[in-house]
Amino acid sequence: MSEPAKLTTGSISGHLVSQTAPMLFGIAAIMSIGIIDAYFIGQLGSKQLAAVSFIFPITIALSSLGVGVIAGISSVVSRALGSDDPGRAQQLGNLGMALAAGFGLFVALTLYLLKGPLFELMQADADLLPLIDAYMTPYALGFPLLLTNMGGNGVLRGQGAAKRASSILLAFAGANWILDPILITGIGSFEGFGIAGAAYATIAGWAVGTGLAIVFVQSSDIKINPACLTSARWGSGIWSLVKVGGPAAMSNAINPIGLSILTAFLAKYGQDEVAGFGAAGRLQSFAVVPMLGLSSSIGAIVGQNWGADRKGRARQALSYSIAFSLVYGLLIATLLVAARDWFGAFFSEDPEVLDALSRYLLIAAWGFAGYGVLVVVNGAFNAIDRAPVALGQSAARVFLVMVPVAWLASSMFGSNAIYGAELAANIVGGLGAAALAYYVMRR
Repeated sequence: MSEPAKLTTGSISGHLVSQTAPMLFGIAAIMSIGIIDAYFIGQLGSKQLAAVSFIFPITIALSSLGVGVIAGISSVVSRALGSDDPGRAQQLGNLGMALAAGFGLFVALTLYLLKGPLFELMQADADLLPLIDAYMTPYALGFPLLLTNMGGNGVLRGQGAAKRASSILLAFAGANWILDPILITGIGSFEGFGIAGAAYATIAGWAVGTGLAIVFVQSSDIKINPACLTSARWGSGIWSLVKVGGPAAMSNAINPIGLSILTAFLAKYGQDEVAGFGAAGRLQSFAVVPMLGLSSSIGAIVGQNWGADRKGRARQALSYSIAFSLVYGLLIATLLVAARDWFGAFFSEDPEVLDALSRYLLIAAWGFAGYGVLVVVNGAFNAIDRAPVALGQSAARVFLVMVPVAWLASSMFGSNAIYGAELAANIVGGLGAAALAYYVMRR
């Protein structure tokens, strides 16, 4: 067995801790960007906070494309290393990074052209559209940087280099933390750019992350080497990446798409309801970081062991991860519900916004454990080349449970039914994912 396939031996629980711990810091840093953005944008007014609440699910959906890039590259690289073929791993890693950069350019152009009709479709008020456009224009133009550094992140994760992969996330989050207050609200005689400043800070962070990703990949076992692409099996390589990365990106994008639909449903109850829901969504994203960290780290562990035909170790890793998600999810829900008023005060002083945020946590937080089970199972499925299965269960959770429940029940129970729809989707999605994981991994 080649030396880079280091996750095929040793303690499974030890690998889960060593691979997940660094990712916790990296993912927590990324999720904190949304909270810090909301904090400083909230100082501008409730209208700006409502505008960014429309923006948030769209940016999360687009970031999910980066998650798909990571999943696709990590999956093929880890399995190639597990099957003792480091040359093929390098070819696929380089090809994946090149495809990620090209796809980022395509998405940037599409988003720039369609951003107006998109938010009109989401029922954003006319007075919010200029604020939304001020953010989305620079965000769209800078988007290729995100997919480029996510490509490098995928190469590192496939090798089990979790600390370096996490450092990339910490670097571009750190740049965002520093620049947010300066570019949004200003400093000294500089008045800042308002809501657009949050986008500028994000782009600067992406640029920092991209530079660091290139440096780290060049010092790893799989270096950037365009010459290796001349001998790459392009057709099979692209298909290997796309058949995992495509469904993985769609799977991760489905949840924020569902949240976008829920946001549109909430719009008829007023901007304060939307603002509270958006702020709560950012808090939820931060609360589930440990489970997202597991879903990121489990791919390399399962992928290398699956490629090395050590499937018992892969099943063990998934079982441990599901158990952790259940315990942690219930504990964090208890904390959020108990301290919901304190958390709400961080985002706004508007009593209507605070009421919406509080009701969301009181209802929806109890489903976070089920969501955690879903994402770790999806991470394992992507690693073993079962990405369409992960996509199917994510789609079923949103389009067969979340959206129908919200649509049918909101006429009777108002906005609370929309929060309940998310709870129902997470419980059903978690139970279904656990059952499907047992079937697929045992078959």
